[in-house]
Amino acid sequence: MTSKTKPTDPYAKAGVNIEMGNELVKSIKASVNATHDKRVLGGIGGFAGLFQLGSKYKNPVLVGCADGVGTKVALSQTHNKIHLTGQDLVAMCVNDMITCGAEPLFFLDYFAASKLEPKSTAKIVKGIATACKKSNCALLGGETAEMPGHYAKNNFDLAGFSVGVVEKSRLIDGKSIKSGNILLGIESSGPHSNGYSLIRSIIKKHQPPDSILQALLKPTHLYTLPILELIKKINVKGMAHITGGGLTENIPRILRGELVAKVSLSSWQLPKAFKWLQEKGRISQAEMLKIFNCGIGMVCIIDQADLVKAQKVLSNHKLRTFEIGSIIKGNFKEQIQYC
Repeated sequence: MTSKTKPTDPYAKAGVNIEMGNELVKSIKASVNATHDKRVLGGIGGFAGLFQLGSKYKNPVLVGCADGVGTKVALSQTHNKIHLTGQDLVAMCVNDMITCGAEPLFFLDYFAASKLEPKSTAKIVKGIATACKKSNCALLGGETAEMPGHYAKNNFDLAGFSVGVVEKSRLIDGKSIKSGNILLGIESSGPHSNGYSLIRSIIKKHQPPDSILQALLKPTHLYTLPILELIKKINVKGMAHITGGGLTENIPRILRGELVAKVSLSSWQLPKAFKWLQEKGRISQAEMLKIFNCGIGMVCIIDQADLVKAQKVLSNHKLRTFEIGSIIKGNFKEQIQYC
């Protein structure tokens, strides 16, 4: 080999650039480290993340969640909003976790793309880090994968994994829900990360106004800190994170026996973005309630006596709430009834 001959990088020729991956790690290191506290041992770059649970809990129960953003990534990519998807990813995991009363401890992400672009990927990871920090959750690690030939063109996908903890005696499992309890709905920021295959098919046929498009691209609300404060101040009997399956399928997941959720559809207004989707997509009310959150991102089941205190706590976090119904007892075919 002469001095003028450059060595061949067979992996780069196959479409995978290792140097790009190293560049990405350097660009996100500060954002990731900003989510760490003394419980995190070591830093970014190791083969595994280390987290010290400590002695805060007497009988700790670990809670694990995994989720993705779905085809909202495609809509966000089309409209140059991929930096917003990081919050969606974190929220979909930690919002599930908080329904058990668990505080998130750490989060890990997985990013896979046809081609790794350090600048755009760094925006996503920094969004993940910001959302983790807002949720008092360490971004403990992650993985990036460049897979040309598997993902078409510039496509990519996101997945997230979170671990949390709750004292066993404080675990919220729905067992104390009873007839007469009320359903307190907490507003969503939009469709969150659900129903976007349908949303995108509607948008292909009907161009939405800018205000509607902005609402559809808005990141998922992070409910962690508001709910953690709420469960310290009142007895929350059960919670439902309204994701895929809408109100219709998610509320019954926390009900036992012959308990039924009776939901009043007149207790809150359907936000404009959902009205636009319903009209342009010609979607029935029943299907809307089964596909989308329809403006209610989280439902808490509480005693009537705790309503005012709960509303005050959530209002302090700039979240609107609605008393959307109550729990009744009855032998119905479905565990949710609309009125």
